[in-house]
Amino acid sequence: MFGRKSKPVPTKTFDRETKKPVIKCSICNGEQTAGFLEVRTGQFEEIMLIRSQQDLQKFIGLYQLDPAEITKIY
Repeated sequence: MFGRKSKPVPTKTFDRETKKPVIKCSICNGEQTAGFLEVRTGQFEEIMLIRSQQDLQKFIGLYQLDPAEITKIY
């Protein structure tokens, strides 16, 4: 009731024609990194480290993504 109000998260954009959202997973230690994969070159652009479900939700909200369009790469 009298708690702090959460600030709205500003949204960011990316080029949906040339990049696709991915979660890059390490098979050694399980570390996950959210970012975008350049479709033409295969280059990965790191955005943020995913440590919890809240981090993943932040990434999804930040770029207005549908969770179904995020793929995992290893």
